[in-house]
Amino acid sequence: MPKVGIIFNDMKPAACEAADIWQEKLTDRGCDVHVANGLGGLLGYSSPGRPVCRTPIDSLVPPHFDKDMAFAVVLGGDGTVLSAFRQVAPAGIPLLTVNTGHMGFLTETYLNQLPTVMEQLLEGNYRVEERSMIVIKAYHADQLLWEALCLNEMVLNREPLTSMCHFEVAVGNHAPVDIAADGIIISTPTGSTAYSLSAGGPVITPGVSVTQLIPICPHSLASRGIVFPDSEPVKITAANTDPLVLVVDGNAGCYVMPEDWVVIESSPYPAKFIRLGSPEFFRVLREKLGWGLPHIAKPTSVELP
Repeated sequence: MPKVGIIFNDMKPAACEAADIWQEKLTDRGCDVHVANGLGGLLGYSSPGRPVCRTPIDSLVPPHFDKDMAFAVVLGGDGTVLSAFRQVAPAGIPLLTVNTGHMGFLTETYLNQLPTVMEQLLEGNYRVEERSMIVIKAYHADQLLWEALCLNEMVLNREPLTSMCHFEVAVGNHAPVDIAADGIIISTPTGSTAYSLSAGGPVITPGVSVTQLIPICPHSLASRGIVFPDSEPVKITAANTDPLVLVVDGNAGCYVMPEDWVVIESSPYPAKFIRLGSPEFFRVLREKLGWGLPHIAKPTSVELP
């Protein structure tokens, strides 16, 4: 039987209970089971007195989670999924994402379906969908200060009060541009349905190899988001006298001082999602975000989820 992992959110009782139950069940089936806490992928935030606390990307992989592991099960919501991929992407482990939260946009199945789904997994009856990730790096005087894997988006803005920031942004070998806005979002296709969508960015299907830049509340009628190949790195320098805050996937971050800069690059590690059937992105958009539903005056003309 295969080597299997379980990553769970210990802040959710349902996830904790399911982790205990399935660790016992899989062990009884002869699987080599290893358990990790989803908190291991949360890098947390620094403070103004200690702006950075670097954790190398490869060091977040939990013990015994290696290339010999057939798959791992994630029990939690979207936040747990984002944290789990930061932990296991360097090891190339595919994840079955099980929703015990609310939205669950990134999750594949639900707790009540897990008995049937687990049989399907142990039989090898599934496919793996790879999604691109990006690497966020903060530098000072050519020295790497901080880094993190990112599946959704990176946000650079000012705190504690939102106010205008000025950025110089260079994409690949193109001429740098100046952006005046409350902040900047750099998003993957997976993250295009998250913060960048709320900020007016487009939805990008996961298989497209691009990155998008979305200004947050830009102070210009001509400042718009842009989509470009993910092979082109991005360098962001802030022209502000106050520190900025860099947040990655909502669960990792550091302060960026006026003399620092941020580099965004394509990650060599993809996020590997286990799919129980053929991936249907438009169906997920409809069920989770209501995309493509008919006019509200005709609610019975389509089968609602």
